[in-house]
Formats: sequence, C-alpha cells, structure tokens
Amino acid sequence: MTSTDATHQTPGPEIAADSAESFILHWVQKRRLMLCLALAVVTIALYSPVTRAPFLNYDDQICVSENAQVRAGLNWNTVAWAFHTPKDLDWHPLTWLSYGLDTQVFGLGPSGYHTTNLLLHAANVVLLFLILQSATGFVWRSLAVTALFALHPINVESVAWISERKNVLSMFFFLIALAAYGWYARRPGVGRYLTVTLAFVLALMSKAQVITFPFALLLLDYWPLRRIQSSPGSAEAVGDAATHPSPTFSFLKLVAEKLPWFALSTASAVITMRTGTAFSYIAETGANESRFPLWIRLANAAMGYVKYLEKTFWPADLAPLYPHPGFATSISAALVSALVLITITILVVIWRQHRVLFVGWFWFLGILLPMSGVITIGPHFMADRYLYIPQLGIFLIVCWGVADLMERWPVPVAAYATTAALIALVLGVALYRQVSFWSDNATLWEHTVAVTDGNFTAEENLAMALISTGRAKEALPHLQRAHVLQPADPLATLNLATYEQMLGNYKAAIEGYAAVVQFPGTSPSLLATALANSGYAHLSLHRYDSAQQEFEAALHEQPVNAAAYRGLGLLAQRAGNVTLAAKDYKRSVELQPTPVGYLLLAYALELGGERDASRAAQIQAARIDPDLNDDLATVRQLLAN
Repeated sequence: MTSTDATHQTPGPEIAADSAESFILHWVQKRRLMLCLALAVVTIALYSPVTRAPFLNYDDQICVSENAQVRAGLNWNTVAWAFHTPKDLDWHPLTWLSYGLDTQVFGLGPSGYHTTNLLLHAANVVLLFLILQSATGFVWRSLAVTALFALHPINVESVAWISERKNVLSMFFFLIALAAYGWYARRPGVGRYLTVTLAFVLALMSKAQVITFPFALLLLDYWPLRRIQSSPGSAEAVGDAATHPSPTFSFLKLVAEKLPWFALSTASAVITMRTGTAFSYIAETGANESRFPLWIRLANAAMGYVKYLEKTFWPADLAPLYPHPGFATSISAALVSALVLITITILVVIWRQHRVLFVGWFWFLGILLPMSGVITIGPHFMADRYLYIPQLGIFLIVCWGVADLMERWPVPVAAYATTAALIALVLGVALYRQVSFWSDNATLWEHTVAVTDGNFTAEENLAMALISTGRAKEALPHLQRAHVLQPADPLATLNLATYEQMLGNYKAAIEGYAAVVQFPGTSPSLLATALANSGYAHLSLHRYDSAQQEFEAALHEQPVNAAAYRGLGLLAQRAGNVTLAAKDYKRSVELQPTPVGYLLLAYALELGGERDASRAAQIQAARIDPDLNDDLATVRQLLAN
C-alpha cells in the first residue's frame, strides 16, 4: 500500500512525504468555499434545462401532477396522508412532504419540482466533496470523484425525473448521516450516535434504497476511518499505530455497534416489500419471488452488474426503462457476467491491502444489491437511477488508482491535468445532451424506443405523448407495436380503445373497454379507467343510462376515480340537478385538480347562483393552466353531449 492510500486527518509524515499535495491542501483549505461554489455552479448550469421540462407521463401523474394531496400544498392533511399513504403508493413520507412544500412555494407547474430536484443534486455534489476531502485529506482526488458524480450522464434520470425526488433526497440525508458518522467515529458518544441515527431515519423516510447504510459504514471503518483492528504484530497494525492513533475495535464489536441501524434497515425493507411500487407490481401482475425462477433473477442480476459497469465507463444509450428479458434471458451472457464479477471480486480480496480498491468494489456490489433484481420489484431489468449512490465506489477506485499511477510513473502533471480536463469536457457535453432528451415526453420516449428493444412501456408512453400533443396518427403504429409485444396486457388494449374513442369510433372503443374488463387479474385502477372511459363513450352516443352504470361501476372498482365523478356530474347537470352536479365536480377536483374539472364546477356553481364560489373555481383553473382555450373547448364538448 502506498502512502497516498492512508487517511490524513491531521498533518503527519505521510502528508509531509507528498510536499506538492501538502501545499495544495493548505491552499485549498483556505479556498474550500470557492471549490464548492464552482462545483455547484457547473452542476446547476449544465442541468438548468430540466427546469423547463414538463411532467413526465410516467409516474409523475401518480406522484405529483394528479395527486390531490400533493397538489393541495403543505398542510396538516398532507402531513397525515404522507405518513399513512395508500398501500399502492411508496411509503416515503419525507419525499411526499417535499412535494407538498414545492406546491406551497412554487405553485402547480412542473418548474418548481424540477428546481428542487436540481438543487438537491447540487447539494449532494457539494456534500460529497466535503465528506471525501475531510475523511481522506486528499483534495484533488476528492474533487475528481465529485466531478465524475456531478457530470456523469447516468445521473440525469435522478435529477430530471420529478418522481425520482426520492433518489436525490435520500442521498442528501445519506450523506449527512455519513458526515455525522465520521464525527461520531472521532469521539463516540450517545449524542453523536443519535445524530447519525436521526439522519439515517430521514434518509429511509425519503427512499428505502439506503437500507445498506450500516454495511457502508463497515466499509468506511476499514477505509478511510480505519476503525477495524488489525492483527497484532502485523506490518499493517504497526503502520496503523504509527499514523492513526485513534482507537480501533474488533470487527464484531463494530457490527454490534450498528445493530440498531441494521434493525432500522430491516424494518424499512419489510415496509417497502409490503407497500408501494413493489406491492403494486406484485398485485397487478402476480409477480413475486417465484414470478421468475431464482436462476433467471440471479442471471439478470449478474448481467445487470456488468451492464452498470459498462454504462459507468461508457454512458451511451441511456433510457428511463430497460425491459426485463424474462425467460428470454441469455444463459451464456449470464455465465460470462458472473465469471467477470467473481474474477474481479477474487482479485480485490487478494489485493485487499489496497483498501480503496476493496472498499470501492464492495461499495458498488453491496449498495447496489437490493436493486440488482434478485428480488423482482418491477418490469425493468435495470435502472440508471439505481446507480446514483453505488457508482461512487467505482469512481473512488478510478481516481485513487490514477493518483497512485501518477506517483509511480514519471508522467508530467500537465499531461494528467489535460487528460482530466478533456474527460470533464466530454462528460459535460454528454450530460448536456442527455438532459436534452428530457425536454418533453415525446422526445424522451422516442429516444428510449430507439436505444432499447421490445420496450412495451416506452411504446405505450410515446403513443400517449404523441396523442397529447395532437399527433394521433403518429401514435397508432406505437400502440399497435405495444399490442404485438404484449397482446395479453390489458393496458395495450385499453390504449387502443382510447385511440378509437379519440377518433370518434365510440362503438369500437366500447368493445375495447369491455375486453379490458374481461382480462383476468386486471388491477382495480386499470378496470376503473376502462369503465370510466366507456362511460364517456356511452355519453357521446347519448346512452345516458349505460353511461351512469359505467361511471358507478368505475367508482365501485376505485372509489377515488376523479373521471367517474366528473362523468356523474355531467349526467346530473344534464338532468337539471346542478346541486348534485356541483357536488360531483367538487369531489372530482379534490381527487384530481384539473382545469376542465374546475371549469365544470364553476359553471355548475354559476347556474346554482353561487357566483363567488364559481369565481374561485375559475381562478383555480387559471392557476393550473393560464391558457384555458383548449380546456374551455373540452368543457363545451362535454356539455354538448
């Protein structure tokens, strides 16, 4: 192990041995704020276009744009709801509360939510630099790791996707917990331990991805904190005693120290598997640990790890969703991937005296494990967002490894500096390009379809994005392709029926919706959508009794279906019962605040003589969409049925 691998908490012989770095360290300590500011400014500048992006038509509706609790802003009802979310929503109360705060501060448009995501990522960049520099004593190595994290295109998904607020927010508290642990390790005490615990709890309440936190701390105990006791009399033990006078402990004692944190991780894992995304996927598709045999899940996990490594070093063809190959998994590719991982792991263990290598590799393997696919939690094979924290291990290996080569090989520093600048420039350009794909839904899903194969979800979302922008004819091939990819999927049939309804082919649409209802195991939310849409098709054909039955059936499947309440309001208003119509419209906008819903409510209230309430509803509509021309046209069309 070279001297540069050691921890530099205070000036000592090892820092003195590297006079150049000692001088740089002394210089940077006086100007740390400037480096932090530079990192933040560059990060914000390159990511700034995301603040002009719309809501993504995948998950953002559930999390924000059509979430009545979030759209109501930050109030006591929102707080209570955040801690008692429905079973089909992720339990991450702190993330839900952050959305509510955004609504309160920035309003209902997407810009505010994007801005908060960006600021959190910039804060993570700065925190990472400060933690690394403080723990290791190395400035430029820490800066290099941080720059890779700040500029790597694979992180765009976590920042540009509003629904991934949980990713950037959980890492924010994860980093605070790491900083607190370094503080605790220097002088253990109850108060400091509780501080670490509080930060960890806040991270878990943002997203359960940080359940590997106690494992990460054991790695940090090995390096750079060096709290793990070496074998007595070994050369390493002698070296540690000379350069690291802080107390060391046995491995078992350090594990015991973290038992409460392991308990918190276990509790969080149980909650995650019983609620939210994992639960919804299991409930809607029949997925469970036996959905795919263990060998398929292990094979895909192995291939996923290698694919993550590939995208770390060559971040091309990035997409928000990579389809799971399922039973089409390549056995040969899985075996090769497993062999690569096993070989690297054996070499890392053999060379474990290189502590950065050991910690970096097992950081990557261990922190990524819960998202590796060993347990099926969604329709995807892998996800860029899962690499947000694990990638730091690879960056550590690369940056510390290059620094060691600089010491051993007589290559001019200017050559390394030029190479580093070129890498930063290339990453910056790639990052900016990746950000551009998130400028609108159609662009993102067109890119996703282009860089992935057989992507059912991308085809569906691209079709919906094209339809929403008035490009319905372009959407049809994608709807048809999605149906070919998964003919037994009720969503594909639902979207084709929706397309027919948009073209005015109401009878064909009704037949399609009826087919969706007949699919076995269709989720209540999908059934409710099909029934509500069918109700509107019947309404257009002036089959009012049938429309009433469909809307009521939709509410039976999903009592919180806003579209069904809106349909019942239209029927009540047509029958002359404006009081009941206003009641149904009000319930609709409480569940899903839309301009059309508020305009219908305003009209019913006006007919009922409640002019002040009508004016307030109009103001709410304008608040959501200042340009109400299209919404007014939709309202006129609905009322004409």
